[in-house]
Amino acid sequence: MSVAPMMDWTDRHCRYLHRLLSRHALLYTEMVTTGALIHGDVARHLRFDAAEHPVALQLGGSEPQDLARCARLAQDWGYDEVNLNCGCPSERVQRGAFGACLMNEPQLVADCVKAMRDAVQIPVTVKHRIGIDRVEDYGFVRDFVGTVAEAGCGVFIAHARNAWLKGLSPKENREIPPLRYGVVAQLKRDFPHLTIAVNGGLASDEAVHEQLALVDGVMVGREAYHNPWWLARWDEQFFGQAASDLTREQVEQDMVAYMEREAAQHGTHWYSVARHMLGLRAGLPGARRWRQVWSDHRLKGLPAREVMQLARTRPGTALAG
Repeated sequence: MSVAPMMDWTDRHCRYLHRLLSRHALLYTEMVTTGALIHGDVARHLRFDAAEHPVALQLGGSEPQDLARCARLAQDWGYDEVNLNCGCPSERVQRGAFGACLMNEPQLVADCVKAMRDAVQIPVTVKHRIGIDRVEDYGFVRDFVGTVAEAGCGVFIAHARNAWLKGLSPKENREIPPLRYGVVAQLKRDFPHLTIAVNGGLASDEAVHEQLALVDGVMVGREAYHNPWWLARWDEQFFGQAASDLTREQVEQDMVAYMEREAAQHGTHWYSVARHMLGLRAGLPGARRWRQVWSDHRLKGLPAREVMQLARTRPGTALAG
């Protein structure tokens, strides 16, 4: 089980929340481009809390040597895995000649993977789509996986939708191309020696269990972000751990303690951390007001602990754990 890399969402604060909820789920960073690391602020992009382990860095790029250099940075900073993005369909990413358009160049991806593997000891993995544009030929993704696997990649995470490179926004690319889970299951049958995980549209224990009967892993995206409390069941449901006695109140308190540490150590305002936990009480009585308090910019001048007390106070209403 893993939480997908999501731009503007799965930053280190979001990952800290997710780790409070599940000890074992693999967490991914937002995609970080090789250019951002080579020419930008490495610490800003790569800093993370030790509690986040296991955590993987996702890279965007298409130059083997640049990717090798950034993979070494990932290893030096303590990441447990480095992942190459071959699935993002945005036009901005395409202009950089990486993301989903790389599926049209499997040998280049193989060269990138080999350069990265030669540079590091941590696993190098690939996240990709099952096709490009409207072509739904299984042979396309089969040959892509086969070529990249020959370079030594043993783990593939397949978003079970095609990527349309023109005509759809990134959001539409997550919704309009049909989900075809059977393609990912076929990849596992054709490459039984590889680790194959599926991503896309999975939002319940039942759906995850159904896929885990066919492939090796499941990656969850938007549902994990908007309904993070779901992760509190993952260790029991999917990792064979005892049922957790964790409560939402405890998670909120732990996040406030984290906000206080971040403010003291890095000058981070609690407001930029709190945005990631707004779905924590989804579906509970009083959740709307709780969410409104934590997202109220007028309260930015208050300490996080006082905001928590305000969020929990509503005459006549008890916020259940």
